[in-house]
Amino acid sequence: MAERADNGAFDAGEDGNGTETLPNGETRRWWKEAVVYQIYVRSFNDSDGDGVGDIPGIRRRVDYLDDLGVDVVWLNPVYESPNADNGYDISDYRSIASEFGTMADWEALLADLHDRDIRLVMDLVVNHTSDEHPWFRQSRESRDSEYRDWYFWREGADAATVPWNADGGPDGEAPPNDWESFFGGPAWTYDESTGEWYLHLYDEKQPDLDWANERVREEVFDTMAWWLQKGIDGFRMDVINLVSKPPGLPPIGPDREVETIHRVADGPRVHEYLREMREAVLSPDLLTVGEMVGGELSMEDARQYVGQGTDRDGLSMLFHFEHMHLDRGEKLWEREEWDLTDLKAVFDRWQAGLAEEGWNALYVANHDQPRSVSRFGDDGEYRRESAKLLATLLHTLRGTPYVYQGEELGMTNVPFESLSEFRDVDTLNPIRRAIERGEIDSFENVAEGARANSRDNARTPMQWSDEANAGFTGAEPWIRVNPNHEAINVADEREDADSVWHYYRRLIELREEHDVMAYGDYEPYLRDHESIWTYTRTLGSVQWLVVLNFSGTATEFELPADAVADADPSVVIANYDADGRDWLRSVEEGDFRLRPWEARVYDLQGRLSDQR
Repeated sequence: MAERADNGAFDAGEDGNGTETLPNGETRRWWKEAVVYQIYVRSFNDSDGDGVGDIPGIRRRVDYLDDLGVDVVWLNPVYESPNADNGYDISDYRSIASEFGTMADWEALLADLHDRDIRLVMDLVVNHTSDEHPWFRQSRESRDSEYRDWYFWREGADAATVPWNADGGPDGEAPPNDWESFFGGPAWTYDESTGEWYLHLYDEKQPDLDWANERVREEVFDTMAWWLQKGIDGFRMDVINLVSKPPGLPPIGPDREVETIHRVADGPRVHEYLREMREAVLSPDLLTVGEMVGGELSMEDARQYVGQGTDRDGLSMLFHFEHMHLDRGEKLWEREEWDLTDLKAVFDRWQAGLAEEGWNALYVANHDQPRSVSRFGDDGEYRRESAKLLATLLHTLRGTPYVYQGEELGMTNVPFESLSEFRDVDTLNPIRRAIERGEIDSFENVAEGARANSRDNARTPMQWSDEANAGFTGAEPWIRVNPNHEAINVADEREDADSVWHYYRRLIELREEHDVMAYGDYEPYLRDHESIWTYTRTLGSVQWLVVLNFSGTATEFELPADAVADADPSVVIANYDADGRDWLRSVEEGDFRLRPWEARVYDLQGRLSDQR
């Protein structure tokens, strides 16, 4: 990474272990200063004309990643898989799916990235495997298989004695408990050959591993070590807080005071397992980010996951879902009202909660979420401005920013016209099940919500150009291309100096040049304001002020005097043309007027000025 320009503003020390510490006590790590770019391989770039993105396709775009300036690439799963859940059902952890290329292709990609000082993080999916994995195939051969206890096999319950649904098994027999799959339906599937049921919290082709079995953990750690030996730089750990199931697998109960996710998330031995993983294969020099699904994660648990003390789990950071749940109802197609104060409260809680111990992973989009500009911004009149505003937020909070492919273009949600256009099991299964049960008449009943919420919004092809299929492929793509690719694409954005792409590039440059963006303390103001989000970042004598208008109308506001006391401001970056002396006077007087979706970042000590 580039030499940090702010270093001269303060004295950094050593913590006694050769690790540099900063004035606020923060420990310098490369992954704290990095910007991570997530690639959903299937939709990034197709090199062989089969309509599916692949690893050679990524290699052709490595210079694009280098030009953007990202420091890390996170690859969604590229392992061998029957694709019941687009690669998150793995049948061989140590091979590359043929549709994506070969191990030689992957090794060449790793070399290409490392040659450009870009690190590579792989997806680790070890809560479950595919039902086509050799472990599970051997597990289901008989009740006496040595692999039987690698998974959760259980006898069914007497349907006459339990209150839950008895569908899917022999007459008179119900599943072992009333847990539900997160993709809809029961979390158990009956196996006729052995007469027992197996647990799958996701699709029935994704049986859960039983981590209580020491052999399972050993095999997982051996697989991680194998990939680390090949030279990768870390892991994104899929639903890692589900690996410890409660003893006895207790049912939810007829009153449904809790849901399945509350039964299984952050289980009793999860920290024990992760500390064991840390001792076996992990180190502070790796980027390790754990996906923590479920409801509101307690800050005590969070600090346990990401704390670096010897009694902590030692992950670099985690993905929580609190901001992702704000607008979601109980069902896939249901939406809830939210306002900016809700969003600010979530981020403020995490900025404060991990300030003394831990580190935040910052994201507003990924492969499991709708497009951020359609969700949190304005994908119509102010698409460009709101995309830049969201980028400003992402890069100026304390933590490591994660940019999902196409986010740097301001890509939007897709106008799916029928259920047949969707590909995601998490969209298809709940809607089809609801139709079968008579809960809804047709897709049209829930179309608006499904279009807004579906994960497929993030999985349409990367928009490289205004050509056919957005320059992603010369064949029929595996999923439809967003028709707005003629107006939103890489080729056009790179030619336009005022584009979203160039704004991202500048933010990434600034982060590499200024420690305050990564390490500065966060202090929010106007927490109850319904459209303004404003805060300072402070490190030593360096202080930046961020002001964001999350609305489509011009908004006036005042900052407390202590927020800008003795300021001698300059503009670091903004998403509108600078208004000369008036912008600086706003800071000096604490009196602001922001245009729709306007974002500004000031250096309160006036050390630099960058109007775009």
